[in-house]
Parts: sequence; structure tokens; C-alpha cells
Amino acid sequence: MESKRQQKYSKLIQKEIGEIFQKEAKHLLGSSFVTVSRVIVSPDLGLAKIYLSFLLDQDRPVFEKLNDKKSELRKHLGNRIGKSVRIVPELALFIDDSATYAQHMDKVISSLDIPEDSDEEEEENED
Repeated sequence: MESKRQQKYSKLIQKEIGEIFQKEAKHLLGSSFVTVSRVIVSPDLGLAKIYLSFLLDQDRPVFEKLNDKKSELRKHLGNRIGKSVRIVPELALFIDDSATYAQHMDKVISSLDIPEDSDEEEEENED
């Protein structure tokens, strides 16, 4: 369970990283659409796990580029939040596959062939 302080830093980092992607790091993203879906901060506030969601699967190579440039992202983050935090956290980037997984599960569920319940049919016939 995250403390209120961790949650506060998570929201701050999520907001700032999103703005960095929109303004300072456009050269890293190109035309890719990236969403910062979740940020989890360690209890000592020294590590931020950032989960990124990509609109298209073909944008996945951008993730490798971003992962190589974590130090640049951390520098931009430090310029933005350096006055309000004691330590600018190390960044760990992860791909958030929850939307893709949800689409897959919807497809699996919709393709199921579920027969009608025979108990309901028997009750209807008895009335």
C-alpha cells in the first residue's frame, strides 16, 4: 500500500513526464502517441516505475529509444520538480499491456459458445 506521500509524488511525476513527452521530448517520440498510464514510486522516493501505453503496436520501437534516453528524461524531470523534491528519482520504464490484454480477453469472451441453461428452459415449460 502506497503512503499519501508516495501517491502525491506519483501523480506529480506522471503529470510532469506527460508534459515532457509533449514539449521537450518530441524528438524522441516522433509521431508516436504515448500515454503515461501509471507511476509507482518506491517508499524512499528514489525510484519511479513509469508504465507507458502506446496507441499502436508499431510504436513499440520508440520504447527502446526512450529507455536508452532515461537520463535525458530524468534531467528534464529534475529541471521541473527539482525545487519541490529532495531527490529526483531514478526512472524505470515499462510497457503497460493492460489495454492490449483487455482487448484480447474481450475477443476470447465474445468467441465463446455458451449454451442456454437447461434449468431455465424446464422452469418455463412447467408454468
